[in-house]
Amino acid sequence: MNKIIPILLIFVLCSCTTEQVKTSDISNPTSVTTAPSRHRSILNIGSSDTQNTPDEENLLPRIVRYLKQGVASWYGPEFHGKKTASGEIYDMYAMTAAHKTLPISSYARVTNLENQRSVIVRINDRGPFHGDRVMDLSYAAAQKLDLEESGTGAVEIKAIPPEQALAQLQRVAKEQDKSVYLQVGTFGNKKTAQNLQNKIASNNLPHPKILPSKHKGSTLYKVQMGPIKSPESVHKLNIQLAKLGITATQFVTGADQKQISMIQ
Repeated sequence: MNKIIPILLIFVLCSCTTEQVKTSDISNPTSVTTAPSRHRSILNIGSSDTQNTPDEENLLPRIVRYLKQGVASWYGPEFHGKKTASGEIYDMYAMTAAHKTLPISSYARVTNLENQRSVIVRINDRGPFHGDRVMDLSYAAAQKLDLEESGTGAVEIKAIPPEQALAQLQRVAKEQDKSVYLQVGTFGNKKTAQNLQNKIASNNLPHPKILPSKHKGSTLYKVQMGPIKSPESVHKLNIQLAKLGITATQFVTGADQKQISMIQ
């Protein structure tokens, strides 16, 4: 399992279903944080080389010791479809968050201190830039914590290692009769998504599928592979994808998609 830690640090943990959250469900658009341009600060761990450097090995224990309580907010429509500090396209329906200091792309368990609901998010952005707030959650994460209407709430943030995040995602997916997939890209342009799909398929890898996600007249095209059955399969696949220059992959959960090739 230790061998896959560098690889999994580039994976995103998010909840991505084939059902859309309707715009009318966003009952408090004023809760969206107005922020300046989000700057880049990326933890560059994870490549086709499976060996850890000493700095990387020392960094992991420091990350998982992070525990903090404070006020969290959420951001959504204003940033949906725009680039995050990681360079990824922000998806307000994904389980992600913005944090000022936690590494991109590390994981954290966020607990609503009022109702004790918890979610796991992947840090893929920088922020918040408003007052003394400690985290900006995606709309999906805020909704699961029951914070979308109030806009803010007291939370506890606990950094967790990637293998723990993966195990919890797989357990939740099983309870919901869903599967875990590997998302290899999100694009605002369908042609770009198709180019990535063809590039992967032409290299004798499991054939990806393109899943559109609409919001206010705009569409994001998500390229996914799977379902994933084991951490070992993810490690092997990530090495193959890295050789093609594809490293910004992430885990998502969704309804079973029979037409996607199984990754054993």
